Order: sequence, then structure tokens, then C-alpha cells
Amino acid sequence: MAAKSRPEEEAYDKSPADRDNKHLSRKEKREVDDRLQLRPVAVYEVVKKEGESELARPTSSLLWSGLAAGLSIGFSVLTQATLRHYLPDADWRPLVECWGYAVGFLIVILARQQLFTEITLTAMLPFLAKPSGKGIWAIARLWALVFAANLAGTLIFGAAVAFDILHMPEIRAAALEIAREAMEPSRGIMFLRAIAAGWLIATVVWLLPSAQSARFPVIALLTYLIALFHLSHIVAGSVEAGALIFSGELQLGHAITHFYLPTLLGNVVGGSALFALISYAQIAEELEVEAEEKSEPRTVKNSG
Repeated sequence: MAAKSRPEEEAYDKSPADRDNKHLSRKEKREVDDRLQLRPVAVYEVVKKEGESELARPTSSLLWSGLAAGLSIGFSVLTQATLRHYLPDADWRPLVECWGYAVGFLIVILARQQLFTEITLTAMLPFLAKPSGKGIWAIARLWALVFAANLAGTLIFGAAVAFDILHMPEIRAAALEIAREAMEPSRGIMFLRAIAAGWLIATVVWLLPSAQSARFPVIALLTYLIALFHLSHIVAGSVEAGALIFSGELQLGHAITHFYLPTLLGNVVGGSALFALISYAQIAEELEVEAEEKSEPRTVKNSG
């Protein structure tokens, strides 16, 4: 006796998509539908809701989460320095050591800690959907709190590297070498590289809703590229700048004008002004069409 099919399976078999794809099994059809679920509009809605949630979080939550992110991102510098120390000084070494840079980002993003360069995108989308003075204030509050907390965490980690509290002099030396290299570019180059870094972090945020089980490699690959291309990231770079400041190799005033200001501005431009606007622009018309369809009154046909 044949087993009865479940109601949802019967409905699925009767769907137009099912009739048009008779060569596929039921399981394969479901897999196709699963892959098609997250359209750009759906991704936008997911990221926008995350932004709304972040904008509404209490001050204490943002500060503690931001501090944790600043401390966690320090492991990007520490891991990269460790790989540099143990790897031979060969032409291919950067291809391997730059993977260490992804460690801190993996901790921060998978632990859902507040990272400034992430919220430059997520906080902008709710504002672009409903621009208002209140929205500008909410963004300014979020950015200021998270940036200050991130900065505090990175400076603590940078001081720990400079004073070698873990008693690893070889790793400290490698970390300071990496930090010196990060501070070498001019302000203009720093700004342009920061735009690219902001774009890559925003890309991570945009890809995560669709990544599902591939979250780890998506985060690792895109943040690896930041290190490989010698791009400037305001939070991770603050660990490097802090290490040089506390070791006496970099003056605070020079760090602010040469690194902090151009990198901060570049990350914001890349993450919010460019990526957020372009991401919103690609689905703005679809949002308008869907809004019009929902607002149209439904006509009821008379039976007789």
C-alpha cells in the first residue's frame, strides 16, 4: 500500500515551479527554492533589521560589546605576528601570515560583538529607508559609542603588546614590525586604502545572510584580503598604532593626523557612503513596486 503524501508535499507537487521542473526530484526542487529565497530585497531587509536592532540597543550594551570587539580584534595582529615569527623569510610568507589577520574578525563577527566598520552599513540602511533628523541622531549616537568602545579595547591590547605582558619578545618584535609597515603609507594612500577596507567589511555584512554554513570562509577570506592588500582598518589598525604609541615609536598627535583621521573617514566612506548607497539603490525600485502592490485595493468579484 502506497504511503500517503504529506499535505505540504501535495501542494508542492501542484505548484507551477514543480510542473515546469519535472526532471528534478522533490528534494532537488526544494533545494532550488531554498537557494532562491534570499533575493537582494530579502538580504536588504535582514541587514536593515539588524541595523534597527543595533540603533535601539541600550548605551551600556553597546559600550561593553564594543569594548569586547576592540579587545578581540587584537588577536588579528597577534596571530599575524606569530605567523610572521615562525614562518621563514620567503617571498610567499605574506600569503600565509595574512590569514592570521582574519582571526580577530572571526571572533568579533561570529560572537556578534559591535564592530564600528560593520555598523557603518547596518545603521545606514534604516536611515535610507526613512530619512529623518531623529535617524541622524540615532546613527551619530551608535557610531560614537561603538567607536569609542572599540578604540578603548584596541588601545588596551596595543599597550599589552608594547609592554609584552605575555612575555613573548619575539612575537612583540614581529607585531611592532607589522605596525611600522601599516603606518608607512601617506595620508592620501591611507584614505584610499581605508575606503577599500570599509567596502570589504560592508561586503561581509551583506553576504552573511546568504552565507548560511559558509559564514566562516566568507569572513576569513574577505578579511584576509584586507591584510594581503595592505588596506587600512580603523579598529585593527588602532591596535598597531597603539602598540607603537605605547612603545614610544609614534607620537599621539602624528598618529591622529596620519592614521586615525584618514582611516576613519575612508572606512566610513567605503562602508556607508558607497556600499550602503549602492546596495540600497539596487533594490530601491523593487521596494517601491512592492509597496505600491500592497497599497492597491483588492477588487472583489460578484458571484452573480
